[in-house]
Amino acid sequence: MSGRRGALRGLGGVVLLLGTAQLARGAGIVAVRVWPATDYTRVTIESDRALDAKHFLAEGPYRVVLDIEGLGLDPALKELVASIRPDDPYIAGVRVGQFQPHVVRLVLDLKQPVAPQQFALPPVAAYRHRLVLDLYPLHEPDPLLALIRDKEDAEAQAAQAVQDALGELIARIDRGAGAPAAPAAPAASAPAQMTPAPPLEAPPTEDERRSVGRLIIVAVDPGHGGEDPGAIGPTGLREKDAVLAIARALRDELNKDRNLRVMLTRNGDYFVPLHERVRKARRVQADLFVSIHADAFIRPEARGASVFALSARGATSAAARWMAERENRADVVGGMNLDVADAQVMRAMLDMSTTAQIKDSLKLAREVLFRIGRVGTLHKREVEQAGFAVLKAPDIPSILIETAFISNPQEEKKLRDAAFRGELVQAIATGIRRYFARNPPLARERQL
Repeated sequence: MSGRRGALRGLGGVVLLLGTAQLARGAGIVAVRVWPATDYTRVTIESDRALDAKHFLAEGPYRVVLDIEGLGLDPALKELVASIRPDDPYIAGVRVGQFQPHVVRLVLDLKQPVAPQQFALPPVAAYRHRLVLDLYPLHEPDPLLALIRDKEDAEAQAAQAVQDALGELIARIDRGAGAPAAPAAPAASAPAQMTPAPPLEAPPTEDERRSVGRLIIVAVDPGHGGEDPGAIGPTGLREKDAVLAIARALRDELNKDRNLRVMLTRNGDYFVPLHERVRKARRVQADLFVSIHADAFIRPEARGASVFALSARGATSAAARWMAERENRADVVGGMNLDVADAQVMRAMLDMSTTAQIKDSLKLAREVLFRIGRVGTLHKREVEQAGFAVLKAPDIPSILIETAFISNPQEEKKLRDAAFRGELVQAIATGIRRYFARNPPLARERQL
């Protein structure tokens, strides 16, 4: 066995050792899943009973070693090896071996150093026991600086396009309207030198610091993601996929505004805890927070869009309270690490919502609800309020939009339709723009 382990450590690629030890001794693997993202990569091992595991970090090269007790080399572990994508920011490959008679060792070869978090989740919803390993970057990038530089890049490209068009016009005038264009000059023998973009972690310049005060930032939050699919329609459309498509389209639409930039709380299929969505919005000092969802109900005939704001005094209806409870369960289904040191502090902070925040949220919600009502059916013609955890940023006007009932066959079909999603995005964007027109954001110096 020691020779086999030595051979395993010596291999640089992805290897799965299978043989007579394929038969599981103890717990059985139900499924393995990998959720790669820029924010972090999650590895989930789902089993029919709780797994006892421990991990450690190793260098030369960087890797995470995970030892799982009470487990044999289950054939399902082959899925983990095959699940690693080439574009995963953190994992280069996985190696699996029978380390001891009842211990399986997983070696995750890394592309960069990470800060791992390991925790277990009890059975919930459709899941059985889950062992989770999250791989976070050692240094979290500055999302506000990324937005600023994205805006500057867009402005530079627009200015260059105007300059190119003006140069072409002047050239046409110089050679006469009907004269043929001069042949293109031959390419230079040496390649043009490209100036590299500044690294994300470079400190902001003074001009960048001043520009922040003029930049309007909207945090757009596609609900659910990763381990949490959200509601699922009659033909299998998952809420997490539908709302991500809407959120990306809304980002592209709002980014057309010169002094506005959108930050997505997730830009892929991975789970983000509710308090982390709010923390992301506060890190970029967002002027608005808009959470996108797709409703569901036990009866398929339920239909129409709704817009919600936070309530400090209870829900405005039994349906609103039920909806808030369902959305607030996302942390349980998606798999939040309750052992994170600042989780309790973050939850306490989210309870400090102010009356002013709720007042501004209602203004935004009414603007958006009115525009949505002009392109589709409304479930309720008034803004509803309830205790949505994701709306509890104390200093950011926040709304939650239920775009349609994904449980309704006709509305699920609409959510699949890019044309309908485009109309919906235009309506939401118009409502946001109208809100800013009537409630201009204060020009404040943001702290970077």
